[in-house]
Amino acid sequence: MNILMVGDVVLSIECLREMFCCDITSCKGICCVEGDAGAPVTEEEVKAIEGITMKIWDDLSPEAQEKILEQGISYIDEEGELVTSIVNGKDCVFTCYDGQGNCQCAIQKAKLKGEISVDKPISCSLYPIREKKFKGGLVGLNYHRWEVCDGARCLGTKMRIPVYKFLKEPLITRFGVQWYEELCEVGKSLKQKGLI
Repeated sequence: MNILMVGDVVLSIECLREMFCCDITSCKGICCVEGDAGAPVTEEEVKAIEGITMKIWDDLSPEAQEKILEQGISYIDEEGELVTSIVNGKDCVFTCYDGQGNCQCAIQKAKLKGEISVDKPISCSLYPIREKKFKGGLVGLNYHRWEVCDGARCLGTKMRIPVYKFLKEPLITRFGVQWYEELCEVGKSLKQKGLI
């Protein structure tokens, strides 16, 4: 049993089985930089982010500012998905850096400071769980294994934190409390049966 159904969402068992806890000291937030496309975004997220872009403008690199002026904050990638614009073929335009050389999201940084009320894209908050929309409105969730997150898997294993528990808040934001509680019940049942 590798595929589960929770509510009206299909998900892989790895979303419950894998251990994960972000370790910024290990990865330096490189997920904002590495990759071949920007972060998946919805049209609603694009509109919301466009509304606050000037409030975070000074945190963006000159290259990111130029890219936004030239292309906007998003584009359609090779797979036909709406994603955040990127600089130099990799860096998300919203990447900024702290004093220790760690990548940060300028949107999240401003939100945490209380300067804006807009969140970073939910696809970023849900990572390493990736969402896929199918025809007919069905939603699928899959665990994405990426070498830049090796440190997060090690820390998650050490602390015994399953990825779905690490992602409690974004999963609730995306699917609601009731759905998340059902997910936890499924996880508990699978653990009792020795399947995770």
